[in-house]
Amino acid sequence: MSATSISKESLKVIMQNKDTVVSKGDAMTTTENKGIVKVAEVRKSKPSQLTIHANSFLKWLIPPVFGILMLLAIWTLISHQSPNLPGPLKTFHSAVALFSDPFYDHGPNDKGVGWNIIASLKRVALGFGLAALVGIPLGFIIGRFEFVSRMAAPVISLLRPVSPLAWLPIGLLVFKAADPAAIWVIFISAIWPMIINTSVGVSKVPQDYMNVAKVLNLSEWKIVTKILFPFVLPYMMTGVRLSIGVAWLVIVAAEMLTGGVGIGFWVWDEWNNLNVEHIIIAIFVVGIVGLLLELALTQIAKKFSYE
Repeated sequence: MSATSISKESLKVIMQNKDTVVSKGDAMTTTENKGIVKVAEVRKSKPSQLTIHANSFLKWLIPPVFGILMLLAIWTLISHQSPNLPGPLKTFHSAVALFSDPFYDHGPNDKGVGWNIIASLKRVALGFGLAALVGIPLGFIIGRFEFVSRMAAPVISLLRPVSPLAWLPIGLLVFKAADPAAIWVIFISAIWPMIINTSVGVSKVPQDYMNVAKVLNLSEWKIVTKILFPFVLPYMMTGVRLSIGVAWLVIVAAEMLTGGVGIGFWVWDEWNNLNVEHIIIAIFVVGIVGLLLELALTQIAKKFSYE
């Protein structure tokens, strides 16, 4: 075999090896490209934060909107069957006209809806505030001392189920005026949730805490402020939240009977005028204000929750 033929054969082998290396390199490059494409596809398929927030918002928004639309549909259907009941569209036009000037004042018996809402909120604030001043300390005492708890149990069980409006004649008899009588009804209705929830919270304080207080020889004031109050605060806020709902519920019925300025009296006055649209508007106003009060106290209660 000549040197020239050896050189050609060697060159052929070298070229084959080169082609093999190049093909392997191409294969590796292709694999890497496929991996990059897959990563890019995964990144492309992953939703952005804006999409996630939009989907969450829609999930939160769609159910209540659907519920309101269903309520309006049922209301429209009933209004077509009952000609005396105004439908949503007619009530909406009346609401626009009513709230265009909510604070007009044409005398003691003809005031705008804004003044009536403010008057009702003032009565609720007074009655609810008095109930808190009496009910919360009383709940601490009932929960702290077993003798007082056993003494108060039959009284609470007897008076708590009484209808709030049953207390109105007693208020009129004692206070000789409608406004204090309405505040009295709110007070006696709102006090029970505060007493019960506060006393339950005090009764659930771990005995180890009280044993430590005895070992440290703490005074009763320090036991209440340093041990009981922080532990009972979530229970107490739950009672406050329930009480404000009861107070706002009762004031409408109380004002219907006592008269004067207030959302309840306004409803009764519109009924005497056969203005059904305004009665429906008042129902929505009462519901919205009650909902706002409930949400505000719920948010405050969450701040003091151990959860």
